[in-house]
Amino acid sequence: MLIHYPRYIVIKLLKLYQRTLSFDHGVFKIFFPRGFCKFKPTCSEYAISAIEKYGLIKGGLKALWRVLRCNPWNKGGWDPI
Repeated sequence: MLIHYPRYIVIKLLKLYQRTLSFDHGVFKIFFPRGFCKFKPTCSEYAISAIEKYGLIKGGLKALWRVLRCNPWNKGGWDPI
């Protein structure tokens, strides 16, 4: 249980971000009713899934790579884990 504690904390922080600051999930969703993120699932959902599946380090690196790909030159689209 103690081994998975950092993973648990990071996932809870990501879910807190989703509820508060996210343009796709939080209170700012009223400004973007169709969604803000160009990827499906959103980057925060992708990060949570990656960390749950691969662990904190490998899943965190996958999530970081996903965020780095979110730029004006990438068209986005469906990008599952």
